Parts: sequence; structure tokens; C-alpha cells
Amino acid sequence: MNPYCSCLELPIIFLTRMTSNARHSDWLSPIFLPKIKIFMDNSDFSNEIWDRLQHFIPPFGWMELNYTVVKDVVSALPPLPDQQILQAAQKPQDPQCFSCAVVGNGGILNGSGVGREIDSHAYVFRVNGAVIKGFEDDVGSRTSFYGFTAYTMLASLSDTQLKKRGFSKIPKDNTRYILFAEAPRDYAWLDALQKNKDIIKGTLENYRKHPRDDFGDSFDPKKLFVSHPDFMRYLKNRSEPLWHLPEPTDSLYNAFDWSLLQVSAYGFMTDDFYKYSDHYYDVKSSPIKFYANHDFRLEKHLWKHLHRENIIKLYQRR
Repeated sequence: MNPYCSCLELPIIFLTRMTSNARHSDWLSPIFLPKIKIFMDNSDFSNEIWDRLQHFIPPFGWMELNYTVVKDVVSALPPLPDQQILQAAQKPQDPQCFSCAVVGNGGILNGSGVGREIDSHAYVFRVNGAVIKGFEDDVGSRTSFYGFTAYTMLASLSDTQLKKRGFSKIPKDNTRYILFAEAPRDYAWLDALQKNKDIIKGTLENYRKHPRDDFGDSFDPKKLFVSHPDFMRYLKNRSEPLWHLPEPTDSLYNAFDWSLLQVSAYGFMTDDFYKYSDHYYDVKSSPIKFYANHDFRLEKHLWKHLHRENIIKLYQRR
């Protein structure tokens, strides 16, 4: 399983290289829709929207979700004018043209020495079990955005091996969060987080019950962004000719952020994946595991194609 930026108030000259190249790509332009709403805010719930989205299963809609929970969760989200999550994270001294690094957990990063290069980007995105301590030279030390589902975050925090490697808490200082609401449990988890209460019985019950415990007393709802079902459905439907993953990874959603000037991807599958361990933090070398619900080979093809089209820059250790 697996785990995202958006439109900025910038002059047209600063519109992203990614956007420009996508529009001019014979391969990507037919499926490219730059104005799709990526994240939800409190304007995204009404009875009309509920009626429309309950025809699609999560993460593409709200089918079989609890009406009251969804209403409470979405209505409590802060306004997000123009989807400006990068501007929300921006400091006055930061440049107006952005570059972003999306960092995966692939073994290709072990011994790579690209940590400083990763940290040189304006924003650094990480996902799930993002081990940093002891690997700063290879993966950097900054985390601007941390992407997750409720399950992947809690499973990573409970993973014994990840704890031994130093991942015992989610990034906090100067970090913003992107929740990919893929299932009813994500809405139940978010409802508990927003209301500072325990998760309802039967939801993620093998993990910690109180979501605020992972964020601390200083939790700021303005720093949490939640994927919009329309965007998730758009990615699935528009990308279907080349991408048939039952469950696309968080990192792929990250890379499809149309508003960035330059997107660089590190720690993902390349043609020579067999040379590297499954994860950069593995104590013993372990080959990549292939799963029925995660088509790594097709994902590898997609990364490579995006790189060739100059949509992203894929780190290939060459």
C-alpha cells in the first residue's frame, strides 16, 4: 500500500515546468486537466455533493460512508483558497518558483549520497515509514510534506523494524500533512483527530486509539490537507490507458501535482531495481517484494515515461 501540491497565485511566466510540459506532451496532454481540485476544504460538502459522490467507492467517492461523519469531517476543514498549499507553507524569503523532491523508500538511495541534493529543493515530500536518522547523507533531513493514509501511517509507526531504524514518530517541525482518504477508516480517523477524541470502536483498533497523540498538543488543522475524491477519480479515469494499478501509490499521486516548477523523484523503482534492496534502511539486503495490489513493473514504466517526457526528473543512480 502506499501515498501530494496545487495551484499558486503566480504570474503566467511562473506556471510550472511540469504544467507546461504536460500540456505539450503528445502522451499526457489528452489526459491533463490542470484545474482539477486536488484537496477538500469546508466548501466541499453539501447535500448535492453528497448525492453525487455517494455513487463512487472510496477513495473516488463516498459510497457506503457515514453521512454525519463525512459532513462533520469536511465541514471542519479550513478554507483552502485556490488550493494554495505551497503558499501556505511558504516563508517570505522563499523563492516564487518552486522545486519539489518526492522521496520514496527504495534501496537505490542507500549509499547514494544525494541527501544534500534532496534538501536543496524548496519542498521535500515523504511518505509512510520515512526513516531519516542515520541516513541523512542519502535521503536528506527535511520534510516539508508528509503523505499517508490512516492505515499506512499507523502501520509504519507500529512496525518493529522501522522503530529500530528510528521511525518512531511522524515528522513534526515545519511539516504539513497530506491525508489520502482511501477508505471509511480514514474519515473515522480524521473525525477523531479533528474532535480530539478516540477513534470509534472497530476502526484501526490494533493501533493507537487517539490520533492527536501522533501530532501533539500543537496540532494545527491548517497544516492538514485531505485528498479530494474528484481528483482521485480523475487520476484513475484519465490515466487508465497506461495505468491499471488497483491501488496507485501515494508517491505517484505526489508526482502528479500539476503546480510545481520542477518535480524530482528519488527512491522509486528503476530498470536496474534488482541491484538494490527493497528499502534503503534495510539491515540485510532484501529483494523487492511484488504484490498483487501493487504493480511495481507498471509503475516503473510510468516513472520512466514521465522522466522521458521531461515531466519529472527520476533519480536513476547513473
